[in-house]
Amino acid sequence: MILLKKWSLILQKQMKMMRTKTKKIKSDYYLTFLRKENDLNKILKAHKKEPKKLRILFVSLWDDYSTELVDSLKKQEINSSRKYPLYIVDSYNMPHSFVIYKTNKVPQLVKIDKHRVYTEDYLPKIYETLGIE
Repeated sequence: MILLKKWSLILQKQMKMMRTKTKKIKSDYYLTFLRKENDLNKILKAHKKEPKKLRILFVSLWDDYSTELVDSLKKQEINSSRKYPLYIVDSYNMPHSFVIYKTNKVPQLVKIDKHRVYTEDYLPKIYETLGIE
């Protein structure tokens, strides 16, 4: 009987933890598709002059995970207004841009805050960072 009570308490704690982990995150990004490498270079130069929050998503047209990610971003963009741009770089249109941040895997999210650069290629973490459900 005592073991049953302890077991039920443990289960309740685990359920409570699971509920707190699955909170919905709202994204603050609007999509900007880049077509030329010159556009990305201009953005990076402007960022050097005036540092601000900058996110670049490297994707490929032939990768299923990348296309699903971009489609879910497009669906989510319709519903709300955003503050910050999310620049999307495609491997077909801009292959030389992938060298800038040593992108080997797609999708890869590059986060630039002030003067620090973080790269993320783990797909669940990208979804969490961008606030996609």
